[in-house]
Amino acid sequence: MTWDDLDAHLDRAPGTVSAYVGRLDTPPTWTRHADATHYAASTMKTAVLAALYRRAEAGTLDLDAEIPVVNEFDSAQPGAPRFTNERAYDNDDAVWDRVGATATLRWLAERMIVRSSNLATNLVIAHVGLPAVADVWARTGARHSITGRGIEDFAAREAGITNVVTAADLAALLGALASGASTPGPLASPAGCAAMLDVLVAQEHREDLAAGLPHGTRIAHKGGWIHGVRHGTGVVFPDDAPPYLIVVCTTTDLADGGSNDDVIDDDACRLIAHVSAQVWAARHRL
Repeated sequence: MTWDDLDAHLDRAPGTVSAYVGRLDTPPTWTRHADATHYAASTMKTAVLAALYRRAEAGTLDLDAEIPVVNEFDSAQPGAPRFTNERAYDNDDAVWDRVGATATLRWLAERMIVRSSNLATNLVIAHVGLPAVADVWARTGARHSITGRGIEDFAAREAGITNVVTAADLAALLGALASGASTPGPLASPAGCAAMLDVLVAQEHREDLAAGLPHGTRIAHKGGWIHGVRHGTGVVFPDDAPPYLIVVCTTTDLADGGSNDDVIDDDACRLIAHVSAQVWAARHRL
């Protein structure tokens, strides 16, 4: 396989397929429409995770503090009524089972990533604030990505407030976490970055990037999906080569979407897994 071959393969896919591949702290080996914007879906949850850990390291919140688990949130659109999440569109009954009780921010952050819980995400955003998430994007050098609202904030969406990402910006975010685990960087201490990577490694949705890797390969990753959108973002840690970044964002009719325990395994997943497998095969040449 050459990168031109992979581009030609992706040219046949409908819609827009963006990609970023490369080692940490070096220019990318291969990119494809890396600055094209896509609806973020759940990939923005990695930035929310970083914002939470930054606030914890600053001493302005306690990751192990118990907070009320509620389902009502302030809209990002000024003057709009508070909004709620729908359980049917979430991926984690464990968080919903605690509504009316309490949970720690650390546990909610884990559920936000490993099960991609929307309710957990909005609870974390309510405690860190959207400006803290914007600061994370800025610190990583993101040029186009915006987290403007929580999930299912339809009044904000109708007002044009949205969440967008690019492959290049997502790679910068993941690269800052991975590099920051060994050398102090812009997001958190090495211990904080390592802890966030551990959460991403525990990811339970493995239908896209991870599906293209040999079983047992360590990957810190977060995907995102709704109808018409499927993204895979990750840092892969081979045993026989240096770590590398891989981000594939698709806005395409191949993405069927899905919700709750309906595990998505559509053509967009298979496309991302194919890219992941091809990059793995080239890992010594990145």
